[in-house]
Amino acid sequence: MTDFEKKLAGLLLPTWMKKGEPAKLLKAARRFWVLVYGWITWPVNQFDPLTCSESLLRLMAWDRDITRFNGEPLTLFRKRVAYAFINARDAGSVEGFIAIFERLGIGYVEVLERQPDIDWDVIIVRLSDSQIARNTQLLMQIIRQYGRTCRRYQFEVMTPETLYLHYGFIQGESVCYAAPLSFTEIKFGEYSAYSATDVEGGNSVFSAKI
Repeated sequence: MTDFEKKLAGLLLPTWMKKGEPAKLLKAARRFWVLVYGWITWPVNQFDPLTCSESLLRLMAWDRDITRFNGEPLTLFRKRVAYAFINARDAGSVEGFIAIFERLGIGYVEVLERQPDIDWDVIIVRLSDSQIARNTQLLMQIIRQYGRTCRRYQFEVMTPETLYLHYGFIQGESVCYAAPLSFTEIKFGEYSAYSATDVEGGNSVFSAKI
């Protein structure tokens, strides 16, 4: 609902006029002015690929070098036309390439370059199997139009897993034992360390300071 429609909905009649012919007249006036608002704003909406008519949308797509692939939904086609300039600008960087996928509704992806033991010209695109299944043709179109020259793109499937972490408190005890090396040769500042001894449920290390 636009701001104008909200203002029309906020028009209220006095209590003694809320029934009968005055109420019908108010409803008719609201419908009429909504139509008038649509007539006035129609030319302005034709400049927006998300709201313009399909004939003008095809003209904008031709101007922005966007071709509609077979079976592409109209809403997705409008998005590709609307974001054509910004997608072309962002195609040169990893962050921008990821943003293209997000703008077109594919979702979270990972883009990796120059991975160990893989040819340097291979760029890995990681997605979930559901993303690939739903957007196969769109993925091919993005790679074809915004992919880097002389680069090969390889898709890898990642499976997201939900991990639950619980925290808790385990009570512990720290004990320091003091012991001399020998009772006859006690020198202040000497240290001696003893190997760790196994304790039920954990390990302990004993050290001694003279």
